[in-house]
Amino acid sequence: MATLKLGTRGSQLALFQANTVASLLQAQTGVACEIIVIKTSGDRLAEAPLSEVGGKRLFVKEIEDALLDGRIDLAVHSSKDMPAVLPDGLTLGGVLPRADACDAVVLPGPLRGTRPTTEKHAGRVPQSGPAVSLDEIVRQLGTAPRIGTSSVRRSAQLTRLLPGARFEPIRGNLDTRLRKLDEGGYDALVLAAAGLTRLGHGDRISATLPPGTCVPAPGQGIIAVEVRDNDQQTAGVVAKINDADAAAALTAERAVVTRLGGGCQMPIGAYAAPSDGSLALTAIVISLDGSKTARAEAEGPIADAARLGDRVAEVLLARGAGQILADLDRARATVEGLQP
Repeated sequence: MATLKLGTRGSQLALFQANTVASLLQAQTGVACEIIVIKTSGDRLAEAPLSEVGGKRLFVKEIEDALLDGRIDLAVHSSKDMPAVLPDGLTLGGVLPRADACDAVVLPGPLRGTRPTTEKHAGRVPQSGPAVSLDEIVRQLGTAPRIGTSSVRRSAQLTRLLPGARFEPIRGNLDTRLRKLDEGGYDALVLAAAGLTRLGHGDRISATLPPGTCVPAPGQGIIAVEVRDNDQQTAGVVAKINDADAAAALTAERAVVTRLGGGCQMPIGAYAAPSDGSLALTAIVISLDGSKTARAEAEGPIADAARLGDRVAEVLLARGAGQILADLDRARATVEGLQP
């Protein structure tokens, strides 16, 4: 088979993910990849808060367009950046084993913890970097900390843990974010633990937030490979590196988002943990100020992952999730209408 053209963003993490997929394909199938870097809308708007510019395809549109018109043969994404419903003609060819799905608190260098993390959460690999307890994190941060995160899902959930916090947007490569933190621009960052670990900064994790405290983004920690649905040859190659457990978890989590009609920048969390042929799915929809919450949990067979996601979404809707999301949509429409 000829060398495959693999499309990716050009960020540190995206290139790590692309090279990981290319290495696995080479090792397990003997097929080589040429990595093609494609700039996306999200990259061009690098300084804008995601809550203001975030669309369902902000970090994938240009890559998916290149895949559709044949300029590339496969695309590699962070699963959480992908829309729940893919464009016609594209499909998920496979996913890699899930890394740590949790969010992580990162304190400035001088405040970093000193003891190993011992907590274990179902479906993820515990980290060995320095860590302190959440209670100690809250104590160190004080009553009105500046928390850097571009995720409305994180800020909405953490408002309950840190009611006096100011959540401020932060963008850029991981090294840039850590430098801004250490220079005093923020009192803490909340980032995906998987990204920190993959880029060699696992020692910066001061504490991970268990899914019970902060439900992760759907797909967080999963690297996904997208292909054309009529390219059976490439799909067959990619299928050989697919991880069945991670694929089932992603299917359940994406089903929740699809049923709710939510996008990347919506306060929706969903996390499915596989165990002994079944999935335990937790999902949440929360208002931006943390005052209204719809939460649901359920278990089901891995083979029925999509049905499990639909079932949990229906419970969320029965508990007010639709109203929470509708209120958020109306609030955003009002703000947009006031813009000059």
